[in-house]
Amino acid sequence: MLGVVFGLVVLSVTIGSRSVPWSDIFAAFGGGRDGFGQGAVAKRIPRTLLALLAGAALGVAGAVMQGVTRNPLADPGILGVNTGASLFVVCGIAFFGLSTSTGFIWTAIAGAAVTSVFVYAVGSLGRGGPTPLKLALAGAATSAALVSFMTAVILPRGDIAGGIRSWQIGGVGGGTFASIGTVLPFLVVGFVVCLLSSRGLNSLALGDELAAGLGERVAVTRAAASVGAVVLCGAATAVCGPIAFVGLVVPHACRLLVGVDHRWLLPFSALGGAALLTAADVVGRVLTPPTEIDVGIITAIVGAPFFIWIVRRQKVRAL
Repeated sequence: MLGVVFGLVVLSVTIGSRSVPWSDIFAAFGGGRDGFGQGAVAKRIPRTLLALLAGAALGVAGAVMQGVTRNPLADPGILGVNTGASLFVVCGIAFFGLSTSTGFIWTAIAGAAVTSVFVYAVGSLGRGGPTPLKLALAGAATSAALVSFMTAVILPRGDIAGGIRSWQIGGVGGGTFASIGTVLPFLVVGFVVCLLSSRGLNSLALGDELAAGLGERVAVTRAAASVGAVVLCGAATAVCGPIAFVGLVVPHACRLLVGVDHRWLLPFSALGGAALLTAADVVGRVLTPPTEIDVGIITAIVGAPFFIWIVRRQKVRAL
């Protein structure tokens, strides 16, 4: 996996609407920016770093959400978490003049948290509690409603509509070292919290009653892991926009490699998410040169058929 990620980083730096020779790449790493090639590499380096970080965050968040809810369909996009983060950011820009990177991140985290609690509460209503099907339906309905709210907020505001619509697609093309430096502490905290929750997630996979019988504090473990996932989702959405299906595809693929032990699954999901989002960015650059296709579109093309396959194969039963 490390080799795959390294190879994709090399491709991301060298490939785009125009290929760059290795001499320009080494010059750009040395600080040079003269000429098209060196300038292109200087822009691709932070873009690649952002794709790695955001992909890793979404991959880990998806694995944690699936572990917390024991739901094979859990994903920040499917459950509406990314959409909730987006709505809070849009409202912050439109009504409160939100403009700072740190403000975007805190607002997105708050939106992700509120939406997570709401979807889980709605999915828990009725008999059987929060079943995979009920959570997926609650997330889809909530996401559709929140998208409508966002449209209602954006339409009257022509001054901000263009930038917000572009951000809503989800992409890493605007990545800079400044934005990475702002979001990195939030991502580190989210990664640490999720990794520390890995043993507890293994216990939750046995069922709440058995986990409690083994001495696991079920509510605390579930809450801590959820906080880590929400921080990762909110921070990634704040800088990249809502990118769906990474958190769905990656954990399932990684389970085929390393099994269901979260002590292995979470690190591999981080590498898998980084690889998927970086690959999607590279593909988006070369499909229709000189224009680009944002990674949010590429991941949707990949993830939607995968989602249908999971539904048909597992009959949306719990993990």
